[in-house]
Amino acid sequence: MSQDKPLPFVYTFAAGAIAGISEASTLWMLSRPECERQQLQTGKGTSADSYNGMVDCFQKIVRNEGFSRLYRGITAPILMEAPKRATKFAANDEWGKFYRKAFGTEKMNQSLSILTGASAGATESFVVVPFELVKIRLQDKASAGKYTGMIDVVSKTIKNEGVLAMYNGLESTMWRHILWNAGYFGCIFQVQELLPKAESKKGEILNGLISGGIGGTVGTIINTPMDVVKSRIQNSPKVAGQTPKYNWAWGACATVMKEEGFGALYKGFLPKVLRLGPGGGILLVVFTSVMDFFRSMK
Repeated sequence: MSQDKPLPFVYTFAAGAIAGISEASTLWMLSRPECERQQLQTGKGTSADSYNGMVDCFQKIVRNEGFSRLYRGITAPILMEAPKRATKFAANDEWGKFYRKAFGTEKMNQSLSILTGASAGATESFVVVPFELVKIRLQDKASAGKYTGMIDVVSKTIKNEGVLAMYNGLESTMWRHILWNAGYFGCIFQVQELLPKAESKKGEILNGLISGGIGGTVGTIINTPMDVVKSRIQNSPKVAGQTPKYNWAWGACATVMKEEGFGALYKGFLPKVLRLGPGGGILLVVFTSVMDFFRSMK
């Protein structure tokens, strides 16, 4: 990330929003098999309706439901990416200022980058949860027929489960974002320290793609189990007097491992890492470029 003079909060927030929309619109399609068909699929996946990997998932979705199905539920994430990524980068910047002052250091180091990223992830999760719940319920094959669109999901969820149901999965979402952001920003700092200093704009973009891509990959490796259980928690409607099978993050992890094996915690990992690895590079490059543009304006 750029080491130039920091800009006010509003500029960081706007740059994060633009970066998020760019990343989401470029790589959205890869989230379809990752979330809808693999993460929500329980058991060993041996039936005709089961999905045995990313390619099989794509083929069956297109063959059985049409190509447009790959883009069902895109409204929620597109609307989500602007505030989500804006919060990510703006919170990371603000937490960085706070921790540098708290620890009496002028410059960031890897430990502070990890701590700052984790704090930004926790902050970001409060913005993300309602949008994620809408996306999950629209994407799941079993429940998608219950809803006509994003507004219908919100309306029926609040009517049937209460207003607080929009925050189902907050705890698991928080863990997911804490782990991803800690890995992402921690790796960006370390990789950029190791890469040769860029001598041109092209070199800066290349360094950004490399460090952001590695950061996105590492973050995804760390947080995928939490992403799997978050999807299942948010897709489990609250029923009065009943305790959901997937209720809280670490307990849900234990349930998945017991019933389906450790590998089930990494369902959908390939399309997820293919999206968030390059996506991490796109995020960083677009964010840095927009911030540089804002600096040139000022």
